[in-house]
Amino acid sequence: MDMTLKGLTAALLLSLTLGLSGGALAQQVAPINVNTADAELLEELPGIGPSRAEALIKEREANGEFKDADDLTRVSGIGEATVDKIRDEVEF
Repeated sequence: MDMTLKGLTAALLLSLTLGLSGGALAQQVAPINVNTADAELLEELPGIGPSRAEALIKEREANGEFKDADDLTRVSGIGEATVDKIRDEVEF
């Protein structure tokens, strides 16, 4: 019985250790600069597929760089909901 208790304690400690370190193992992803990123990189943003990525590039080429996240609404199909999803994942 003593071995069972030791085994359970060891299993519990192991699972707690792994559970707590899970967040520490996650990598922080660098923000994507929407003024310099290519279409492939822009597509990594939530809610941005191939069409919107191309539209972002065309808009910045035609009308200049984006100054902040709210500026992204200049692009047709990108509204406030999309901007809110990607706000913390972009830079300018």
